[in-house]
Amino acid sequence: MKRIVKWGLRIGGGLLVLVSVAIGAAYGVAEAKMRKDYGHVRQPIAAVTPNAALIAEGKRQATIRGCNDCHGADMGGNTLVDQFPVGRISGSNLTRGKGGVGARYATDDAWARAILHGIGSDGRPLLIMPSQEFQGLTDADVSALVAYLRTLPPVDRETPANAVWPVGRALVAGGMIPLAAEVIDHDAPRVQVQPAPTAEYGAKVAGVCTGCHGPGLSGGKGPGEPADWKPSANLTPDRATGLGTWTEGDFLRAMRTGKRPDGTLIDTRMPWKAFGQMNDVELRALWAYLQTVPAKAEGGR
Repeated sequence: MKRIVKWGLRIGGGLLVLVSVAIGAAYGVAEAKMRKDYGHVRQPIAAVTPNAALIAEGKRQATIRGCNDCHGADMGGNTLVDQFPVGRISGSNLTRGKGGVGARYATDDAWARAILHGIGSDGRPLLIMPSQEFQGLTDADVSALVAYLRTLPPVDRETPANAVWPVGRALVAGGMIPLAAEVIDHDAPRVQVQPAPTAEYGAKVAGVCTGCHGPGLSGGKGPGEPADWKPSANLTPDRATGLGTWTEGDFLRAMRTGKRPDGTLIDTRMPWKAFGQMNDVELRALWAYLQTVPAKAEGGR
């Protein structure tokens, strides 16, 4: 019996060491990713001269691209997740108020680099900035966003510091929660598709959908999402669990009213009020693209 206990303790101790090593390795890999210096990356854009029309379009772009969901309705910061052992994640206060980062982005290039490359003013990756979803933005879109960000009224709000805890670090280290700066090809030429009600343009618009619905748009739970978050819907043409029985009119009405064809309400976690501010060209292009993606069962991501 003593020998069994002794071996049990040895095995348990060995497993504890292995777990500790694995945690340490994940911590180190995640830390290296989060601290990598991308200071050499530049994203030059034409000098932005704010005017009323450009600022209004920038505000609309911020709404339909989900910026307000992360940074708050007033762009003064917003805590998104605070759940141990995953992490505490806050969208920054983008204004020049107390606790804001607006003053750090002194040039249009710095704002554009954050938007399109996920790189902060210090040259390091922005923690949860979905720049990979914004690769479809045209230069005009980016200029409008920069004009809007430059004119934000100061908001005095200090959001809690971001923290990535053991499970979150494991997800970052394993690439299940990728940092935008590590997955974007920073040297690739920007291919811009001009707005039109086509699947080609819709593919660019759909970038904003992939964060919740997955790269294949089939929905389900995403890695690291809080347990109380409902699974995202299946946007593929699957007839059983997706949009296979919907029409373009059904889709446009759902995005405008928050109601499915059967009259049921879309969950409020889906920011349909924001996305409903897309114009008809954007929504029709998005629908055209959704018809081209492979049908998948819900949750296939």
